[in-house]
Amino acid sequence: MAKSAESPTAPVLVIGLGRFGSSVAKSLVRLGHEVLAVDERPEIVQKFAGDFTHVVSADSTDTEALRQIGAEQFRRAVVGIGTDIEASVLTVLSLSDLGVAEIWAKAISGKHAAILERVGATHVVRPESDMGKRVAHLVTGTMTDYIEFDDGFAIARTRTPQVACGKTLAESALRQKYGITVVGVKTRGEDFTYARPETSIAHSDELIVSGPTHKVEVFCALP
Repeated sequence: MAKSAESPTAPVLVIGLGRFGSSVAKSLVRLGHEVLAVDERPEIVQKFAGDFTHVVSADSTDTEALRQIGAEQFRRAVVGIGTDIEASVLTVLSLSDLGVAEIWAKAISGKHAAILERVGATHVVRPESDMGKRVAHLVTGTMTDYIEFDDGFAIARTRTPQVACGKTLAESALRQKYGITVVGVKTRGEDFTYARPETSIAHSDELIVSGPTHKVEVFCALP
């Protein structure tokens, strides 16, 4: 089942078929990936038997059990176990011991995330926390979409502030004044286009901006 790491549709191992894990697995299938889905609960395995390439029941905290289902053949794995912190940590540790290169793991708290990183998780996701922050920005600001990264970097979709209306990007000098970069511009009725210095911005346009989180927040709050 395993493919070259360079394949854009390389198989992915997904462990834990709760709401998060099953959602990730279904999205991977839609993107063209083969998925080996694993859960220790037989009734859950039966429920998703027709949804994924392979669905098996196994104790993911047992390194030997993972070896028997071929976990070491995968370059990427997603651990969707959240509430059982011990099982989550031991699963990540077992995958790391088997040499899985990229391990994405769900965490339910900051301490849980720190432990996962220490035992081998290369990417830690906190769905509830991340979504809460995102919704807060959308509710309280002028953004229509927002993504924040762990290293203090953010990307937002926002309406055009008055300081940029009727000017080209070169004329408004937004990067120099506000420390953000306009990546794209959406004119009503047209597709997004990459922003260039000569791009003229209208009041009805939407902008895709990126930069340090605080500076993106400040820019998107401009009238």
